[in-house]
Amino acid sequence: MIRLTEIAFGSATPIDGYGPGFFRIGGEVLHGPVIVTATGARLWAGYDDPASLAALAEEIDILLLGTGAALEPPPAPFTGALAAAGLGVDPMASPTAARSYNMLLAEGRRIAAALLPVP
Repeated sequence: MIRLTEIAFGSATPIDGYGPGFFRIGGEVLHGPVIVTATGARLWAGYDDPASLAALAEEIDILLLGTGAALEPPPAPFTGALAAAGLGVDPMASPTAARSYNMLLAEGRRIAAALLPVP
């Protein structure tokens, strides 16, 4: 027997879904790359903007990087900038990153996700 349990996020912001070029986060649809934390979501300029993620270094313990439809290695200058800020990055496909973010968020972890949309 499989027992399903609904996940409770409290006041934290979960990723509700995604589709071609967009993410649904906390009931709002955002088109393009996004940064998601427990307190909300905002648009992100992608790999050209490591500073927005580096600014989260004191607030999070885990940074998930959704690289789109498939796992792709992020550019070295991007990961180097994050490492300089003390942030490690865990790249994975964006659908996997969204699911992982929600699971870790439900556990109360200090998490953020930077997600590139799927085509």
